[in-house]
Amino acid sequence: MNSQDIKYLNAFNQFEFIGARTLKKIRKFFGNYEKAWKAPFSQISKAGLKGKVLTELDKERSLINPDKEIERLKKYNIQILTPEDEHYPKLLKEIYDAPEILYYLGDLSAFSDFSLAIVGSRRYTSYGKEVVSYFAQELAVKGLTIVSGLALGIDALSHQAALEVGGKTVAVLGSGLDKIYPATNRQLGKEILKKKGILISEYPLGSSALKYHFPHRNRIISGLSLGILVIEAAEKSGSLLTASHALEQNREIFAVPGSIFSSRSRGTNNLIKSGAKAVTDPQDILKELDIQNTSLYKETKKIIADSPQEEIIINLLKENPQPINKIFKKTGLPIAKLNSLLTIMEMKGQIKNLGGGVYTLKR
Repeated sequence: MNSQDIKYLNAFNQFEFIGARTLKKIRKFFGNYEKAWKAPFSQISKAGLKGKVLTELDKERSLINPDKEIERLKKYNIQILTPEDEHYPKLLKEIYDAPEILYYLGDLSAFSDFSLAIVGSRRYTSYGKEVVSYFAQELAVKGLTIVSGLALGIDALSHQAALEVGGKTVAVLGSGLDKIYPATNRQLGKEILKKKGILISEYPLGSSALKYHFPHRNRIISGLSLGILVIEAAEKSGSLLTASHALEQNREIFAVPGSIFSSRSRGTNNLIKSGAKAVTDPQDILKELDIQNTSLYKETKKIIADSPQEEIIINLLKENPQPINKIFKKTGLPIAKLNSLLTIMEMKGQIKNLGGGVYTLKR
């Protein structure tokens, strides 16, 4: 998606009543967001938008300045990701209602195919605190990125535990990135950024942490992860909603058993009775996911050439993307044979065509 279209996507996203599904509907009908933004009301009404969404959009569209909204983001150094971006998390892209827009602060390298969400009660016990440190630290050391919601309690402890051992962590907010909630976790947010983690949200600048944002936010937490680990959840905990999203997204659900006498463990224990995998050791999760050591796994996934010609191309692309004319000069292959080889390598998932005859390694 080009910068012009991203500008108008951000403009549409300023409306509280427009979510990921409506945004996709708009784009599907018009082809791009710029065209949709500039379209007359008569055309927008044909895009499948109904009721309040349609009337409020028509009434308030003139109050939004797309250029000024983009400038506001630049002021905070906030960047935007869309599903077309190569850095958009692969796991998140798989879910049914993947965000059409993600705002982020921090290091994109924190996103990983090897991520685990850890969620639980805001009011934790000493047992819960000990369990979080044990699991989050061990899993972070093994190379898993820890994903959570930067909320009070288990969420914050999960982020902190990962950072303490030099691990990566992703915090998914239910507010705009300029309004970290709760305020007491602002320092933790800064620490995450300082240690090459990342803060993300689908909510635009100025968005408050409204109550109904959090259940919707939870689908992103589970969507970013191979599975979720629930630690201390009451019978009607928001963590159970995250587990519900995980189930819909075909993610693994793990739960640490708690005391049968503790109200803060009723939801967790009920999850186990409903089929969640009971875990008492971080190794239980690693074995279930078949990931004993992610760094070793990543090492074995290095791109291997199947012929001397492929090896030349792979070595050429290791540093930077290269145009086909440079690849042609290096390999000395006839152009027809080179095109055929590049196509085969692309089909095998070794390289990627960036367009315009420029190729890069597919990492």
